[in-house]
Amino acid sequence: MTITQWFIFFLIIQVIHFLGTWKLYVKAGRKAWEAIIPVYNAVILMKIINRPWWWTILLFIPIINLIMFPVVWVETIRSFGRNSTADTWLVVLTLGLYIFYVNYALDVKYIEERSLKPRTATGEWVSSILFAVVAATLVHTYFMQPYVIPTSSLEKTLLVGDFLFVSKFHYGARTPMTTVAFPMVHDTIPVIKTKSYLKKPQLPYFRLPGLQKIKRNEIVVFSWPADTVEQFFVKTNKRIRKPIDKKSNYVKRCVGLPGDSLSIKDGYVFINGKQTVLPDRAKPQFSYYVQTKGQLTPQYMYERYGVTGRFGQVKQGVYFFSAMTAEAAKQLEDNPNVISVKRNIDTQGNTQMGTVFPNSKDYKWNQDQFGPIYIPQEGKTVALNLKVLPIYKKVIEEYEGNTLSVNGNQISINGNPADSYTFKQDYYWMMGDNRHASEDSRYWGFVPEDHIVGKPVFIWFSYDTNASGPFWNKVRWDRVFTTVGGDGKPRSYLVYFLVAIALWYGISKFRKRKKENS
Repeated sequence: MTITQWFIFFLIIQVIHFLGTWKLYVKAGRKAWEAIIPVYNAVILMKIINRPWWWTILLFIPIINLIMFPVVWVETIRSFGRNSTADTWLVVLTLGLYIFYVNYALDVKYIEERSLKPRTATGEWVSSILFAVVAATLVHTYFMQPYVIPTSSLEKTLLVGDFLFVSKFHYGARTPMTTVAFPMVHDTIPVIKTKSYLKKPQLPYFRLPGLQKIKRNEIVVFSWPADTVEQFFVKTNKRIRKPIDKKSNYVKRCVGLPGDSLSIKDGYVFINGKQTVLPDRAKPQFSYYVQTKGQLTPQYMYERYGVTGRFGQVKQGVYFFSAMTAEAAKQLEDNPNVISVKRNIDTQGNTQMGTVFPNSKDYKWNQDQFGPIYIPQEGKTVALNLKVLPIYKKVIEEYEGNTLSVNGNQISINGNPADSYTFKQDYYWMMGDNRHASEDSRYWGFVPEDHIVGKPVFIWFSYDTNASGPFWNKVRWDRVFTTVGGDGKPRSYLVYFLVAIALWYGISKFRKRKKENS
C-alpha cells in the first residue's frame, strides 16, 4: 500500500471509530466531536477507560497494535458495565464491531471508578502475559534482538552456536512493514511450523534515526535479498517470496559501502583500487590442498591448528581443507610430516556463470576473481547499456519497484527509453570471512538499505555441538558475555555479570530484611 492508500485507510478507521463510539463518549461526559479527531480521540478514550495516555502510542506501532486493539475493545465495553465472558468474546471475535451494538442498542451507564484489577486469577494471568508480550515485542523490534549463528561463514569471528544480541538502534530500527504477524517470532510459528504473517497489507519502508552509519568491515545482520526458501536447512520444493522484514536473517561482514568500486583479486577484497584492511579479529579463511607423508585427521587439524570446515582426502597423501587461515597454513608448513601446503585459487577467466553474480556471459567472474563493480549510492546515476544492465537489473526492477523492458538495444524503464538510472537508496556488499564456504554478495549481489536489520554487539552464550562430554564441556566459556566488535582478543565479562547479580541479590535481601524489621 502507498502512503496515500494508508492515509485513506486511516481516515476510514477514524470514521468507523466515531460511528461506533460517539454515544459512549457522551455518556462518559465528553463531547461527541471528540470521538472523530484522529489521535486526540484515542487520548480521550484512554481517559474514559482509565488507562495511561501513552497507550495511544502503542496503538500506532505495527504488530504491537494487533495486541493492543483487542485490549482496548475489552476495556471500552467494561467501562460501560459489559463484564461477562460472553461480552468479552463477542467484542474480540467481531473485531470490535460489538461496540456498535453496545453504543446504539443497549442503555449502558459509564462506570467512572471502575476497578482495573482483574476479577479472577486467570484474568490477572492473561493480563500479565499480554503486557509481557507487548514489552518484549517492543524491545525485540526497536532495541535488541536475539540471534543465533547457524553457519560458519564468519568462522573465527563468530562461531556456529554463538547466541548474539543484535542492536536495532545503532543503524536505526527498521519499523515493521508487515502489519499482520504473530508477535515475537520471525517468519514461522514454532511447533506448528506454519507461516507467521500475512503478506498484505504492507507499510512503506521507514527507519528511525540511528546512532551511526554502517562502517566498512563491520559485521551486519540483514534480511537475505535472495530469500525464496520456506525454511533454512529444510529440504523442500517450495520457493516463496517473503515480505522484506520476513525474509531470512543473514549475518556477514560489510566489505563494500555505497559509492565504492569493489573488486576481488585472488580472494582478497580491493576497494577503490586499494586492498581492504580487515579488523584484527577478522580471520579470512580459504581452501587448501595439503600433501603429507602420513595421515591427517579432522580432529588433529582442529586441536592442533584450529582448522574447521569440510575435510577430504583427494588421493593418497593429499588432503583438501575448505577453511584454513593463512596463519594456520604457515604453521602447517613447518610440520615435518607436511610436504606442501597450497592455497586453492580460482584463476582469472575460470568463469562460474550461472552461480556467480550477475550470471551473465559478459562477466567471466568467479569467487576469487571478481569485479570491478560499482556499489549503488542513493542519488547517484549510472549509464545504462546492455552490458551494464545485468548488474543493476534486480535493483531497478525488484528493489526499487520499476518496470523494465528491452527491445533490441533499447532499454525502457516504466515505459520510457532510458540510457541512465538514478538510485533511490543505498546498497551494500556483504561477504563472509570463510571465503570458500560463504553464500554472500558474490552470488546474489547487493544488499539494499531497507534490508538492513542491525548490528551484532554482544555474545551472551556460545555452545559447541561438536564437542564431546556433558553440557558444561560444550559451552565455550571464554566466549560467554564477550563483545563482537573491538580490538584484540575477545574478553569475557561473565565474572563481572555474576558479581553484579550477587551484589544486587544481596542488597535486595538486605533492604527487604530492614523493611521487615522497621
